[in-house]
Amino acid sequence: MSLRITLELSDKDLDRFREAASKAAENSREKTPEEIIADVRELLSDAWEETRENDFIHSRLKRLKLLIEMLEDEGWGMKEVGRGRAMAALTYLANPHDLIPDHIPGLGFLDDAIMIELLTRELEPEIEAYRDFVIYREAEAERRGMKPEELNRSDFIRAREHQLLSRMRRRRRRGRSGGSGSGRSPLSLL
Repeated sequence: MSLRITLELSDKDLDRFREAASKAAENSREKTPEEIIADVRELLSDAWEETRENDFIHSRLKRLKLLIEMLEDEGWGMKEVGRGRAMAALTYLANPHDLIPDHIPGLGFLDDAIMIELLTRELEPEIEAYRDFVIYREAEAERRGMKPEELNRSDFIRAREHQLLSRMRRRRRRGRSGGSGSGRSPLSLL
């Protein structure tokens, strides 16, 4: 039997998370991004087995893994703005003194899961684009007989541009083939 509990975070609740994230960022100023990511990997390692039975927390940890992959993927080359926002949130997760201490059984990682949820919602466009890139890179690498690491974001963007131009040409041709008989728009000068 499962039980559904819905949390509604008020502006005041969200402010508390923002405040905690800001405080964690201040406390982590001396750390490099690599050290912060290593700390978050340690959190993942500690929480992975312990939260396996908690679908809410465990599914957020999976999102966190994807976010770390996105940050570290040199082929993707995450832009500075998104990288800065992601790193700011990761400092909270790397902080051992968060809102709910991690050692409390069943609840210790709940605040971390909420922070991951907030972070991934904020970065959803970047995450979605990264997922598209990973799918493209795997398929294109297999098609070309190369290693996925040999393809990068600029290859992806060129391929997307080619797809869009091809789609535009197809639509234009379809538009010409119906209607006036000559294949040309009556308003077309070209």
